[in-house]
Amino acid sequence: MKKLGILVSGRGSNMMAIINACEQGAISAEVELVISNNKDSLALVLAQEKNIETAYLGSSTHPDLEALDNAMNEALIAHDIDLVLLAGYMKKIGPKMLASFKGRIINIHPSLLPRHGGQGMYGLNVHRAVIDAGDKETGVTIHLVDGEYDKGAILAQKAVAVAADDTPESLAARVLKVEHVLFAETIQKIIDGSIILPGV
Repeated sequence: MKKLGILVSGRGSNMMAIINACEQGAISAEVELVISNNKDSLALVLAQEKNIETAYLGSSTHPDLEALDNAMNEALIAHDIDLVLLAGYMKKIGPKMLASFKGRIINIHPSLLPRHGGQGMYGLNVHRAVIDAGDKETGVTIHLVDGEYDKGAILAQKAVAVAADDTPESLAARVLKVEHVLFAETIQKIIDGSIILPGV
């Protein structure tokens, strides 16, 4: 059984979709550890309710970025994590973690990368940019994490049509439903070997 570690900053919607998929057997893995850089994150509470070990590791606990990178890396290694999943985690991953889990850190992004990616492009910012650009479609991208924002190898994508009357909020709601499904499907494909992670 593969062991998953999840990094999350916010409410944990994608995190819960992954946990539920594991419980239902759609992902043949277990979530072993949830790390948040936000001590008030609802995700920590939700994970604890599922009896999953949690850790708050952020700028308050480790003001030095290198120390934070080391602490996160050590926590993941201590739990024998096979795959690290970013589920709404907004910070850059440090070099120690990138080296230890090379090719095994996976992020989800609410657009069809390379469009509407990069620093500051998260949440409603992405959906607002899609609408402002007049795009007819957007979607979801699952990609590997490297040292740059949203630049890692793309593992899976699914398109979502943009309606003429969409607001950032209405578009976000539709895209989120696709995120939950595609993330779970992609994780399982990695586990069963249907998707081969480059460099692993």
